[in-house]
Amino acid sequence: MTELLIRGGHVIDPAQGLDGVRDVAVRGGRIAAVGLDLPADGAAQVLDARGLLVTPGLIDIHTHIYEGVSHYGINPDATCLATGATTVVDAGSSGAQTFPGLRKYIIEVSQTRVLAYLNLSAMGMLSELAGELEDIRYADTRAALKTLEANRDVLLGIKVRMEPGMCGANGYQVLKLARETSDAAGLPLMIHIGDTFPPLPEILAETRAGDVVTHCYHDRPGGILDEAGRVLPAVRAAAARGVFFDVGHGRGSFAFQVARQALAQDFPPGTISTDLHIHNLHGPVFDLATTMSKFLHLGLTLPQVVDLTTRHPARSIRLENEIGTLRPGACADVTLLRLQEGPVQLTDAADKGRETVTAERALVPAGVVRAGRLIFFRNGHG
Repeated sequence: MTELLIRGGHVIDPAQGLDGVRDVAVRGGRIAAVGLDLPADGAAQVLDARGLLVTPGLIDIHTHIYEGVSHYGINPDATCLATGATTVVDAGSSGAQTFPGLRKYIIEVSQTRVLAYLNLSAMGMLSELAGELEDIRYADTRAALKTLEANRDVLLGIKVRMEPGMCGANGYQVLKLARETSDAAGLPLMIHIGDTFPPLPEILAETRAGDVVTHCYHDRPGGILDEAGRVLPAVRAAAARGVFFDVGHGRGSFAFQVARQALAQDFPPGTISTDLHIHNLHGPVFDLATTMSKFLHLGLTLPQVVDLTTRHPARSIRLENEIGTLRPGACADVTLLRLQEGPVQLTDAADKGRETVTAERALVPAGVVRAGRLIFFRNGHG
């Protein structure tokens, strides 16, 4: 018996090459079928998705959801799942000493699928008053490895923020310890870049396939462009060997101008993410759909934008057979979006002065199904 039938929506599933009107049937928390005119007889629930986009559940690989502990923390269900993201990754809010709380009080009780990168710093990202690795004693690699080994079901790897404000004068040592810990665990690194030290080419020389470099379109010193606005050779080389360059919008890490220059040189992001946290939740980020809309305005196609928030991040977090697709047998995580026409103001998070553009269209969350369960649905034919 079909438990849920999503009927008549425009399905975009890059993992299957689907881009057209289809029905989606859900049974037992899994995708049962995708096709034309699937029978509604016996379906426990039918959603009329005409005029809506139907995509695999959106995946946001850079968020901060350790509510009540990290100064960045937000509630994943109230902010991410409620705006279309069925899977989120906490990007280093917790370290070895604080991860047990993230697991017990956030990961295990949220409707949202929550995974995490473990901060190399044992305390994680608790406060803005001091960088988490300004004191290198917080880099407890033994405890980090023990935590990774005990939590491989939800921990993806190690996170480090390679800026003097976060690791003081310890940049080279932090990079070395992070790489060694990551390699010992056999898991990737997520590297935050900004006012980066060591220089970005030296950092990238230590990256491996599967690592993630986040905040790829920031406009601070140490970014992916040289002084002439050209994509650095080291950046292209890293991407070619399988390093994911992630958007990580944030409150000061995404500039329209840098993205325009990179895209004009055929350097798109590997994944689109928000770096959503309490300091940007009410602007300029708001949610993943808004960040997707910014890339639509920059010229990416709708299937490309969906690809960078479904199939690509699923591959990055090594769950491409489970999520990021509507293939029969996959987990029934589904996002419904409305492509809203009409002028909308979109603002970046440039460090050198924010830019606001007027876009002709924007994506608006219209519904979410998580593991076969309908979370919300706002009907309406576009």
